[in-house]
Amino acid sequence: MAEAFSFELVSPESLILSGQASEVVVPGTEGYFTVMARHAPVMALVKPGIIEAKMADGKTERYVIYGGFADVTPEGLTVLAEHAVHVYDFDKQDLQARLEKAQEAVENAKQDHTKSAAMEFLDQLTTLDGAISHGVLS
Repeated sequence: MAEAFSFELVSPESLILSGQASEVVVPGTEGYFTVMARHAPVMALVKPGIIEAKMADGKTERYVIYGGFADVTPEGLTVLAEHAVHVYDFDKQDLQARLEKAQEAVENAKQDHTKSAAMEFLDQLTTLDGAISHGVLS
């Protein structure tokens, strides 16, 4: 059995999940990465996607997150999510509203760097939408 470490998933609204995990897969902006006990220190941006935590008790917890930061230390992992919802509570209409808002941000961007950032976020949301449409939540 893999060694456990401290894992917390936090949003601005609340502490969503706190416990001992054996493995957590995080959707980083540079690609998904897996955190296990005694991981090297890393701070990473998190993109919209699904975070999957294999808890020390054997349960697997999955959350749809909409960006944020991951702080990895040898002692544990804290994910500060802009917004997170358990896959069982996922609302497709919420994602559609976020997609529409992101599309508006692209259309209304005045500067190249602003437009580029808005397009990247729209692409990430579109990828998440495609993955969900193909059954990754089941």
